[in-house]
Amino acid sequence: MKKRVIIFLTFILLLSACTKKEKEVTPMDRLGEYVDLWSKAEFTKMYDEFIEERSKEAFGREQFIDRTELLYKDLGIKDVVIEFDKPDVVDEDEIYNKEENYTYPVQIKMETIAGPIEFEKDVVLKSEVREEKDNWYIEWDPSFILPDLMKQDKVGVSTIHANRGEIFDRNDKAIAVNGSGIEVGVVPGQFDVDADTKKLASILGTTPEFIDKQLNQSWVKPDLFVPIKNLAFTQEAIFDEAKQITGVGSKKADLREYPYSHALSHLIGYIGRINADELEKLAEDGYVDTDLVGKRGLEQLLEKRLRGEDGVRIYIKKTDHDAEITIAEKSAVDGENIKLTIDADLQKATFEAMNHEPGTATVIDPKTGETLVLASSPAFDPNEFAIGVSGSRYNELTENPDEPLLNRFAASYAPGSAIKPVTAAIGLTAGTLNPKKGHTINDNKWQKDSSWGNFKVSRLYSPPNPVDLQKALVYSDNIYFAMEALALGRDKFVEGFTKFGFEEEIPFSYPLRKSQISNDGKIASEGQLADTSFGQGQMLMNIVHLASSYGPIINDGKMVKPILFEDEQKGQVWKEGLISPENAAILRKDLREVVVSGSAKDANIPAIKISGKTGTAELKSSQSESGKENGFFVAYPTEDMSYIIAMMIEGVEDQGGSNHVVKKVANVMSK
Repeated sequence: MKKRVIIFLTFILLLSACTKKEKEVTPMDRLGEYVDLWSKAEFTKMYDEFIEERSKEAFGREQFIDRTELLYKDLGIKDVVIEFDKPDVVDEDEIYNKEENYTYPVQIKMETIAGPIEFEKDVVLKSEVREEKDNWYIEWDPSFILPDLMKQDKVGVSTIHANRGEIFDRNDKAIAVNGSGIEVGVVPGQFDVDADTKKLASILGTTPEFIDKQLNQSWVKPDLFVPIKNLAFTQEAIFDEAKQITGVGSKKADLREYPYSHALSHLIGYIGRINADELEKLAEDGYVDTDLVGKRGLEQLLEKRLRGEDGVRIYIKKTDHDAEITIAEKSAVDGENIKLTIDADLQKATFEAMNHEPGTATVIDPKTGETLVLASSPAFDPNEFAIGVSGSRYNELTENPDEPLLNRFAASYAPGSAIKPVTAAIGLTAGTLNPKKGHTINDNKWQKDSSWGNFKVSRLYSPPNPVDLQKALVYSDNIYFAMEALALGRDKFVEGFTKFGFEEEIPFSYPLRKSQISNDGKIASEGQLADTSFGQGQMLMNIVHLASSYGPIINDGKMVKPILFEDEQKGQVWKEGLISPENAAILRKDLREVVVSGSAKDANIPAIKISGKTGTAELKSSQSESGKENGFFVAYPTEDMSYIIAMMIEGVEDQGGSNHVVKKVANVMSK
């Protein structure tokens, strides 16, 4: 009995399986499978298994697979999302007519290099029999790739160039702007090649071969203007000479413009065509071989802020009518405009006062830290570099013994006697220097004792004894400061100058070489201590730091952090407690006396009351020889103490020493 039951149940199950209808594949099912492949960019499988035969005949694998893959790559298409409405409840008994087409709207979204693209497309599915099997297939055309795209249409990408950010001074005067220059060229039909090519090449600083190459380009016609060279607005005299040649003309050219030319060149720098080494470093940031980049100065330092971000436009150029249809566009983002604390007119006046002599100068507001001037002399014309300087011209500049390409305000120099007020402040604060106590000094050469051997400290002037602090500053007495440094001692001396910011990075937005007490930050001997007390030995100081170090004398002990940009916080305290208000008042009185009756008499002018201290640093390898002298003057207006100016001029040994610098500073301050 059991055996018959088992056989009967097996028969029932088999009968049920045979009579159960196989589930029919619907157009909606096929669309879902196609969309899944589409979102994964599996174009070969889409083409082979889902595209109807008529579409394949019309467009082929090249249009469907190759063109689509190429456009996805070139346009940076990614994150493709295709959505369509699916019914909440599926009617499994619904019958689909094989003779009819079924249409479903889909929404297509994608990201591209030009931003998002969104469009709708009706997907038509029709029945076809392949390999004796009926299924649903999709009608396809190129508008599935991009909206309105047809087979013969061209897809283009154009760059929307961002404007480089501009640089302005504190009074909104242009320092580096997107200006214009002169594009010099010739009209071939009017130009005598044989007679004038060599002459024009000489005027423009190019070669006859280059002019011939320009004139022999395939597009050149007798009546068309052929560009030869761009000139900056500062080179108008060159064009005036060139235009005397028949056939030479000009057009306006978009160029970076530096209105203050030489006066601000070391600070601002210039831009130029990117070179191979720069491109290798910057390629990942989107730079290409035709880009311009900052080459030095703030143009280089602020490249990321100034550059901006180019925009991109994707368009379709229709073949049936001469029109372009924009399908995606990302706007350009212009570079940031930057405002400096610099006073460009004061910078120009200071630079002109230096008269192209090698040196450097700065002007700082001691209360806010704002840098009003940051000059290096001699200099170069950044406009000339921005258009591309010739090799011969570059060699001329590099071989100039005055080194116009050297940025002196970023370097450090022996400050000479200009450091004496700082030495005095350290001694006063330590309590080892009594400003009223005088030393009896009878000779112009002095040594502590015979243990110094042949080393002696010398002075230029002999103030009446006893020599106190005021006389030592007025007469710039090296011997007095050597004595006070010995009384202070090496450890307190180093500690004091360290508190003034020596041996540490200067907190400034532009890279500056730090100031040093010595090569290793230590004082090895009493002789070195004596030398360093008046700014010789191995002491080196940056000009910005030198000006800032006079700030505590004005601010009753506080040294304010120097700043360069208007958006930086003003009045930040860098160092404090460097000198008491009482001792600062003593030094202020003494520094006025330096100008009234001391080494800076040439600054005692009726136009303005000036206080300050001179300095001369002698550069030599031994005491027995004479050397090159750098002259310094650090000064401020006595009454309002609104700014500190520090200037250094190299090679003043035959020009009256530091007095040569005093006159220049007084000239600037009087204006």
